[in-house]
Amino acid sequence: MCDEDLIRSNRDLVIAAAMSHVAFDGWTWKAIKTGAIDAGFTEADAARLFIGGLGDAADHFADWADRRMVKELNNIDLGSMRIRDRIYTCIQLRIRTNTPHKEALRRLMSFLTVPTNAGLLAKSTWRTCSRIWYAAGDTSTDWNYYSKRGLLASVYSSTILYWMSDPGDKSGDFPDTWGFLERRIDNVLKTFGLPKKFLANLGELTRHVSRCYPDGKSNV
Repeated sequence: MCDEDLIRSNRDLVIAAAMSHVAFDGWTWKAIKTGAIDAGFTEADAARLFIGGLGDAADHFADWADRRMVKELNNIDLGSMRIRDRIYTCIQLRIRTNTPHKEALRRLMSFLTVPTNAGLLAKSTWRTCSRIWYAAGDTSTDWNYYSKRGLLASVYSSTILYWMSDPGDKSGDFPDTWGFLERRIDNVLKTFGLPKKFLANLGELTRHVSRCYPDGKSNV
């Protein structure tokens, strides 16, 4: 294992151990430090592992959750699904990986929604959405690359917030959240279709004008 992999592995251990403390102490250095000690490290080790402080730890939590999502997705045949079902499955799995840490995630969101952390929140959300699209088979490099991730960010973020307030059912599942997710995907698919319809209509209008005014002139 190279140094980079070892550092990431150690950071994973600290973040995983810190989750139970974050649920009570909030996203604080006390929770991260205690998690490090629980994982067999020292407070000094924690400071070296997360040299950027709480923001660095928060960013690593998001990356840790993304990697666990991708690992689980490797066991699912996404290729046999429609695109909308692939996106639904990815987001649902991303949420399920964090279900054991729901209260800790609520505390983390309180930290990330502080105005000074807006950039960090945007960065981690964009990265998650990009990984979801790659997992879903997206290879776009044009304006679709940005529009897909931007639209997915709205779906993902709103679903996370809905899930936060969803107590779930008796079995510990969240059918109301999954229903909300389906509706959001439906809404976004309609929105995403608008630019294509606009371009198609614009092309038809251009061809119509060309037929009416072959010399490029009109009386308007």
